[in-house]
Amino acid sequence: MRHSVLAVYIALCSLLANGCSKGINQATAVTVFSVKGKVVFGNAERNDFQPVTLKSRIHDGDTVRSLNGALVDLALIPGAFAELSGDSDINIEELKVTKDGNETAGGMRDRSARIRLNRGKIIVLFTPSDRSASQFTIKARELTIKPDSDCLFCVRTDGKTTRVTCAKGNINAFVESQSPVAIGAGYFQEWPTAHKGLVLGADDATAQIDISESLEIGERLQDQASGWPNRRPF
Repeated sequence: MRHSVLAVYIALCSLLANGCSKGINQATAVTVFSVKGKVVFGNAERNDFQPVTLKSRIHDGDTVRSLNGALVDLALIPGAFAELSGDSDINIEELKVTKDGNETAGGMRDRSARIRLNRGKIIVLFTPSDRSASQFTIKARELTIKPDSDCLFCVRTDGKTTRVTCAKGNINAFVESQSPVAIGAGYFQEWPTAHKGLVLGADDATAQIDISESLEIGERLQDQASGWPNRRPF
């Protein structure tokens, strides 16, 4: 009897040790900062949607759709915030938070979010501000955008072409089997493209609009994020 109790104790210690070393993955949800107009979310395959409100819990696997003229500001994970413009559609492909296995510490190790822009326009503010790694990826058609430092950028797609415009910082964008493209503040790139290099935003009317709107929206997202800790769903 004494041996069996000891074996159970050793097994529990081993499980706890593994949890502490590897971390514990926890499900999380998108936080809605604000919503204007008609925006819905739900399961696209079943065409099962409901209106987005400030209390909505949007999880990975959900689709978010905004009608023409609508806007929704979202906190995806700590450090990754976005505004989805009207007549736009995104899939939340992944939301994940890895917490330290030591429950007494309660710290977060990693946060990751991956979304796909199916159509429309999204402006993203990426500001990882602590030691926990925040990883964010956005995909549009065959393009993948993956920021790794503070930045503010806009992505547009109509299903045929995708445009990425950077307003602050630097972002990396790439198509599979091609070399990544680093886009700095004030520049944009389109895919597919006939340009061999980046294009200066000042030379393009649409890019000028995207940069101006990004700067304005980025400030609003930053203000909303400053009061977010008390509303976090994890």
